[in-house]
Parts: sequence; C-alpha cells; structure tokens
Amino acid sequence: MALSDPPEGLGPQGTCLWEEISGAYELRVDELRVLGDACREVDLIERLEDALRDAPLVVTGSMKQPVANPLVQELRQHRALVARLLAALKLPDEEEQERHDAQARSSQARQAALARWRGSA
Repeated sequence: MALSDPPEGLGPQGTCLWEEISGAYELRVDELRVLGDACREVDLIERLEDALRDAPLVVTGSMKQPVANPLVQELRQHRALVARLLAALKLPDEEEQERHDAQARSSQARQAALARWRGSA
C-alpha cells in the first residue's frame, strides 16, 4: 500500500496515527481529509491531556461552587469526535476479516467435498 505524506503541522501522535492508517489502507481523497482531521484531533487531545495533567480536576465555578474542570468535558468531546471520524473511514475490522476468510475457506472445502462425493456416485 502507498503511504501518503501526512499533513503539515501534525504532532507525534497525529503523525503516528496517519502513518499507521495510511500505510495499511488505500484511502480516497475525502477519506484522507477525514483521517487528517482525526490526526489533528488526536494531537489536540494530547495537548489537553498535558494541560490537565497538572491542573486540578475540580475548580471554582462562577458562583464560587466547585465544578469539574472544563478541560475534562473538552477531552470527552474531542475523544468522541475522534471516534466518529475514525468510524466514518469504515476501515475493515481485522477480526471480522479473519472470520470472513475462515467462512470462505470452509465454504470452498464443503463445495469440494460435495463435488468429490457426487463424482464417486
């Protein structure tokens, strides 16, 4: 498979995702765009996680009440977006492909056995 050059400006995590997917699958132009967006989101998630690492999980809200750090919600939203973007690529599931291949081999073996049985009658 041909490995497409990653979009400019990707960080290490986004570049890794790009190389892993574009190296394993032949993607159309529109799919490459979706993959690029997913890679940028992965990099943004990395930055948000870094920012949250040293930040408190609970902060003071506008009415002086304790509230969850807004970065927690942002992370959840960006992770969900990455999941949707990657799902939009509709990449084949390796386990599903293996099951399909095994079923095809089984079907071929069954047809060969029937042909032999019919031939000997």
